[in-house]
Amino acid sequence: MQVDCSHLANDWLQTPLGEALLQQEARVVEEALDGIFGEQCLQLGMWGDRRTFMRFTRTQRCSLVAESAVGEPCAVGRLHKLPVESDSIDAVLLPHTLDFSDRPHAILREVDRVLRANGHIIVLGFKPGGLWGLRRLIPGAGMPPGADHLISDRRLKDWLQLLDMRIQGVTRYFFRWPLPRNKVSSTQKWEQRGQTLWPELAACYMLTAQKRVSTLTPVRPVWWRKPKVVTGLAEPSTRVSRIRFTRSGFDES
Repeated sequence: MQVDCSHLANDWLQTPLGEALLQQEARVVEEALDGIFGEQCLQLGMWGDRRTFMRFTRTQRCSLVAESAVGEPCAVGRLHKLPVESDSIDAVLLPHTLDFSDRPHAILREVDRVLRANGHIIVLGFKPGGLWGLRRLIPGAGMPPGADHLISDRRLKDWLQLLDMRIQGVTRYFFRWPLPRNKVSSTQKWEQRGQTLWPELAACYMLTAQKRVSTLTPVRPVWWRKPKVVTGLAEPSTRVSRIRFTRSGFDES
């Protein structure tokens, strides 16, 4: 059953750690959305408030679909059965949506269905490993409640490539201990150092991909094909006919 992350993670996101995470994710998503234009951007699942990421879109319109009315999304519906027309969306954002779902494949298939050719997908996810992989050994540390279906960026790459998506890049971010009640420094210098020196220790990743354009191979109609030359059925005649015109007509000699 798909679980809406907004209801379960809202309290966690209001902790110092959650607030710092949202600030960092706003930065990486803003950079990812900067070059994406078109008519429609769609966010699946609430993470933070409605404007946390939607304020950075460059498309003409943006919408948010969630499985509950918490946070006042644009529409309420099942994320694995979207009430959205096929081939109608230019960009889809999934902010930790797959981390809270036991139907990640179904959601990704729906994303592929609604995306237009050359449409973009942006996925934020918690890394199963890294510093946060040690959370079970740290008293008081842990993921937001309900984030029980973590998917590694490598596995997600494989899934998207099976859908014929072109992987554009992976950004690993947020190098902090998973202690929700501790004060967290939000300096970008620490983030840049982590991305350069120890990217595998990051708590989260952002994966971006693009839907490929399906190329159709034209099939020539039967009448366009050149007729085959059949040989060996009859010997060619060696007799050469000449036609001589006369006043009364012509005769053959």
